[in-house]
Amino acid sequence: MVGSESRYQAFLDTLGQDCLRRELTGVAAGNARHLRVGGRTYVNLASNDYLALRFHEALIGRAREWAERYGTGSGASRLVTGNLDLFAPIEAKVASLKDKPAALLMASGFQANAATLQALFDRSVLGAEPLVFADRLNHASMHFGCKAAGVRQIRYRHGDAGHLAELLTPYQSDSRPKFILTESVFSMDGDVAPVPEIAALARAHDAMLIVDDAHATGILGEGGSGLSGGADIVIGTFSKALGSFGAYVACSEGIRDYLVNRCSGLIYSTALPPPVLGTIDAALDLVPDLEGARAHVAGLAARFREEAGALGYDTGASSTQIVPVIAGTADAALQLSAKLREAGFWATAIRPPTVQQGAARVRLAFTAAHTEADMDHLCVALGHGAHSAPKAASA
Repeated sequence: MVGSESRYQAFLDTLGQDCLRRELTGVAAGNARHLRVGGRTYVNLASNDYLALRFHEALIGRAREWAERYGTGSGASRLVTGNLDLFAPIEAKVASLKDKPAALLMASGFQANAATLQALFDRSVLGAEPLVFADRLNHASMHFGCKAAGVRQIRYRHGDAGHLAELLTPYQSDSRPKFILTESVFSMDGDVAPVPEIAALARAHDAMLIVDDAHATGILGEGGSGLSGGADIVIGTFSKALGSFGAYVACSEGIRDYLVNRCSGLIYSTALPPPVLGTIDAALDLVPDLEGARAHVAGLAARFREEAGALGYDTGASSTQIVPVIAGTADAALQLSAKLREAGFWATAIRPPTVQQGAARVRLAFTAAHTEADMDHLCVALGHGAHSAPKAASA
């Protein structure tokens, strides 16, 4: 083993000692409610397929149809020959859903955030280093995009519009370009940002508001439109409530044209393949009419928060389909995950550095595939030994 590799191994060994080492687990899934691991079937509480669309016959059928008609790959990046005529109608649907003049499809959510922010914060284009105000708990992909652009984030307390206002005030007369970054729904806590208040601050301070709407699109908002109203730019994915893959940027025509010319994630990536475009197209057709499914999911999550709280568990500030059960230490989160697994539920322990030290948790995600009986069994499983799991301090 060469010297460098031995250092990597030492790093992994330390992670293992701290209960922080991660491993890939092979799973099999034949429907949206269950998965199979090691020959056992579990109710899947770790999926972000919130509307249970990834096994929907409409998505599967259109993927099959478009694969047969257009092939299994796009063949090139969008600026070469990969910009199939399938893209424009889908982008029009996304723009309509987000109430924006234009939209641009990209390969993945992480890539869309990272590459879009890097392009937007280019000081050689802006003529000055931008002032970037960011929620301290924004997704890693947003932090990565800022780092790639070489900008320093001015971070405000999580979800605290008042603190953001305090940070903006000293820069009121500063002529440098200003940006505000937030998620609408935060993936680790399941809480919602005060987007209307943040949007008002953006207007008052001539700042561009960029909202990652990944965990709200499809499952929250009127017609599944998400919670990004008032944002100048909305970034999100099709890999969650829309049951597929890929990402979008919804924006003005001018920003779209700029990204086509400057965004490396678009310029240097092979375009999404026709079968994936087919699933996106079908999901966008379905989402506006799924109010019943959205209400079902909201009801399950609300019921779980109430019953888990009565058992002494801490679900933080969750108000959405994502509900963390905060355990505290990494070891405690792993033990809680194992307890649920023994009861037939697959729920993943989330540990540092994804969350802060002392805020390790099991994150539950409720979907349209879950039933009231699932909730009955889940609460019974948590009830066994609940007295030994006191509330942990939320991050």
